[in-house]
Amino acid sequence: MPDLTLGVSADPVALAVRSIHAMASGDREEFDALYHPDARDRENRIQPPASRVPGPDCFWSTARWLRAAFAGLHYEIHHALADGDLVAVDSTMCGTHTAPWAVYTDDGDIDSVFPPTGKPFRATQTHWFRVEDDLIREHWANRDDLGMAQQLGWIPPTPIFLLRMGAAKRHAHRSERHPAG
Repeated sequence: MPDLTLGVSADPVALAVRSIHAMASGDREEFDALYHPDARDRENRIQPPASRVPGPDCFWSTARWLRAAFAGLHYEIHHALADGDLVAVDSTMCGTHTAPWAVYTDDGDIDSVFPPTGKPFRATQTHWFRVEDDLIREHWANRDDLGMAQQLGWIPPTPIFLLRMGAAKRHAHRSERHPAG
């Protein structure tokens, strides 16, 4: 059985699996132990601008973005395997949509905001990692975003949900211009 403790990352599969669990519950320091300073996330096209930087800060920002919208966030790992420096992890992301979730345009503007539905979801995902020097250097994924959207009631949208989305987007824009603090 691989050692999943931090600091022991000779097993690339254990490193990749630990990184997925860190998305749901890891603290900031854990991300430094998992990701190369120049690590790149190829899945950050819809994520907040803070997630579009290299290294652990990128992945920590992604974790905070997901956790803010989805209560009880966790991942079930089904399979994980390595071939050289490449690791694939078959998983299911689970949680409940309890807060607004914003997605962003390529240039970092708010694109859409999904108001909370209170609904649980289970979305299959396959994550791919490239490991270098016992740290994750690159990540990309295949996700069932359509299945997740259907479970959460985002699609097909009802007229009321579309109105709620518009109000949530206006609120997010106001919050972005005038952060609490």
